[in-house]
Amino acid sequence: MNKRIVTIILLPIFLLTFMANAFAEDELNINAKSAILIDYYTGEVIYEKNSNEKLPPASISKIMTLLLGMEALESGKITLSDEVRISAHAAGMGGSQLWLEEGETQIVGDLFKAICLRSANDASVALAEHIAGSEESFVKMMNEKAKSLGMENTNFVNATGLPNKDHYTSARDVAIMSKELLKHNKIHDWLTIYMDEMKVGKKKDKVASLVNTNYLINNYEGATGIKTGSTNEAGFCLSASAKRGNLQLIAVILGGQTSKTRFDESMKLLDYGFANYDSIPIGRKGEVFGKVPVHKGNMEYIEIVLEKDSYILLPKGEDRNVEKEILLPEFVESPIEQGEAIGNLIVKINGNEMDNIKLVSKTKVEKAGFKEMFKKTFKSLLINK
Repeated sequence: MNKRIVTIILLPIFLLTFMANAFAEDELNINAKSAILIDYYTGEVIYEKNSNEKLPPASISKIMTLLLGMEALESGKITLSDEVRISAHAAGMGGSQLWLEEGETQIVGDLFKAICLRSANDASVALAEHIAGSEESFVKMMNEKAKSLGMENTNFVNATGLPNKDHYTSARDVAIMSKELLKHNKIHDWLTIYMDEMKVGKKKDKVASLVNTNYLINNYEGATGIKTGSTNEAGFCLSASAKRGNLQLIAVILGGQTSKTRFDESMKLLDYGFANYDSIPIGRKGEVFGKVPVHKGNMEYIEIVLEKDSYILLPKGEDRNVEKEILLPEFVESPIEQGEAIGNLIVKINGNEMDNIKLVSKTKVEKAGFKEMFKKTFKSLLINK
């Protein structure tokens, strides 16, 4: 299908201060085995240190458990009100836990909350078993999801992050699954809670305190998550996210020497990102970017909208031209499904392509019936008379 360039918009960007990314590593001197800082919207790496090194992740592994949980929730496979019977396997996890009893029931919503706040191993396994039938089957799902996301240095052996020599990931891979998790709106309801409680036990006669293990939630401006982890093998780990204005960042620390170190180094990474970069909105999901004539359809035109939010990351202080190039066909043939790809929005900075987002149909278009075709033909004859 031949496409035409509908328009090109030049947007001069004037920002405030600039510090080259090339100097970030030397200036930051991050005290951890591995680290990375990325922009949430674009995934662009702002800083990294040994980011592809395979390391034990401890409870940061639960980011994948939560991600698969959110996907199961949004697909309708599970609901927040589902009652989950706690198995002997889940109750016997050890490590960080709620001390759930074999045979007691908990609802899915509370299991999510316990994983996010208290990093409860028993809740993680209970949720995994509810989704997949067994922890082993769930771990297979974890590894399949990791592969689909391009997590090249990851292998999961359990749903908790308890030590195992074959259970590992990298800072870059943690950033990837963290970015994916944050796409799910519901997870933010739990990630940003600082303190709560829930009733446990077969008789629900005990109260478990839930205090968020992520110190940043109550102590860092704009903190939005995500997950801590620590074992003797892994050291102290953290995947931290924060948002200020349009800029949302994810910082990952693996192998910190102390709990304080992981928080201090994460804040150092986030501070650097917020001080030196801005996120510029190009368009919002569902924003109309044009109309295209429909051939033999039950409507003459369809509106074309942006498939997803689009942002670009720019260093502060640089004067750059941002081009939005809209590519659309001269017309489309019916039928057209809602959300069907019709064209593209190409975003360029100083002539270099930075993003390519699909433009999709806002509505569904059926083939025109005989009466509709007759009316269109008659109208065309009158116009051209």
